[in-house]
Amino acid sequence: MAAMVQPTYKGKRYRLDKPELLAPAGNLEKLKFAVHYGADAVYIGGQKYGLRSNADNFSFEEMKEGVEFAKKYGAKVFVATNIYVHNEDIEGIEEYLRSLRDAGIAAIIAADPAIIEVAQRAVPELEVHLSTQQSTLNWQAVKFWKEEGLPRVVLGRETSLEEIAQIKDHVDIEIEAFIHGAMCSSFSGRCVLSNHFTDRDSNRGGCCQSCRWKYDLFEDAREGMWVSEEQRDTEAPAPFKPGVTQIPLFQPDDNAFTMGSKDLCMLEHIPDLIEVGIDSFKIEGRMKSIHYVATVVNVYRQAIDSYMADPDNYVLKPEWIEELNKAANRPLNTGFFYDTPDQEDHIYEPEDKAVPYDFAGLVMDYDAATGTALIQQRNHFVPGQEIEFFGPDGTFFKQKVGTITDEEGNELDAARHPLQLIRMKVEQPVKHFDMMRKRK
Repeated sequence: MAAMVQPTYKGKRYRLDKPELLAPAGNLEKLKFAVHYGADAVYIGGQKYGLRSNADNFSFEEMKEGVEFAKKYGAKVFVATNIYVHNEDIEGIEEYLRSLRDAGIAAIIAADPAIIEVAQRAVPELEVHLSTQQSTLNWQAVKFWKEEGLPRVVLGRETSLEEIAQIKDHVDIEIEAFIHGAMCSSFSGRCVLSNHFTDRDSNRGGCCQSCRWKYDLFEDAREGMWVSEEQRDTEAPAPFKPGVTQIPLFQPDDNAFTMGSKDLCMLEHIPDLIEVGIDSFKIEGRMKSIHYVATVVNVYRQAIDSYMADPDNYVLKPEWIEELNKAANRPLNTGFFYDTPDQEDHIYEPEDKAVPYDFAGLVMDYDAATGTALIQQRNHFVPGQEIEFFGPDGTFFKQKVGTITDEEGNELDAARHPLQLIRMKVEQPVKHFDMMRKRK
């Protein structure tokens, strides 16, 4: 990782009284977990105009249910409408935005002026936040969008902390920035590899993550000629050999390579993020698992609250880092915040995506008299296996699975059926929405 260059913050900072923790929610269940584990707001996708067409996404009825759930915890729901619009997409925008407003959505996240203009004209009650897809990196661009009536700008991931400080010096506006999750190898999603390989448009919600694929390197044989490995550097090419059109530039035992970037993680730099004046800390991952969303939100919630309660005595807890690593999909770095990423910040070797822990069960109920929990199975587990419980209010302990029974009290040799309800003794009190995980 490149050496850290600490920015200097100057001038007046305009920001919310406390940074908003904004979490991804690919479906209604993930929304509920994100809110329950500490998100101040969640961003979701609807059936149209969003950049995650492969996520479950929300119907209007699910949006209404999600908004009602979020309100109970004082949280808001935003909807991504951040595609770049083609002519065929224009018809229906106004009707769609009115439906979002009627569902109680607090804001949309938009990039295309076509959507922004319709929203401001037809549904002024609906806030418009500028999407990171606009690649906004400087204070003059931010000032332009403020003058267009937008209350918040989601900066491009390429913006540094020093640049954010300058933006805050010049413009009185809310700034949202990604602080955790996957980074695009291209410039804020300006990629056409997906279009080329699979005819899926990255900027209309269809990215196939081509940069994460495994590649080998070949050299095309020149027209009418071919080159053997021995001849490549020693002599002129031999005459064309029928059937030879590509020359492998790798050895048979070489690993294929990828072009993916490491994931962003700013947990160790919460004070810098807060002091520079970022209003909303955004976590990437609408396609990620419930375990990922709950773990990451829970950790950042604790870190933000700890700093805001006593900035002068704030200490980064090692257990927070340990928790995040249990949900990490890839190696982590600090993105563009301190320096421009280099070759050390990309993943060229075969990528090991295995997360070290699986979501094993969800606590549905707890009987304090017997110390027994009712658990909904989410992954196979067996008696004698070591597991961990964790929850949004600081719940965390390890134990081994003891005797497990079904709801009727029949002893089981394993919890093997999806969503099966089982009972087991737990060594400490737990509550609904606490999670149980196991090492893979």
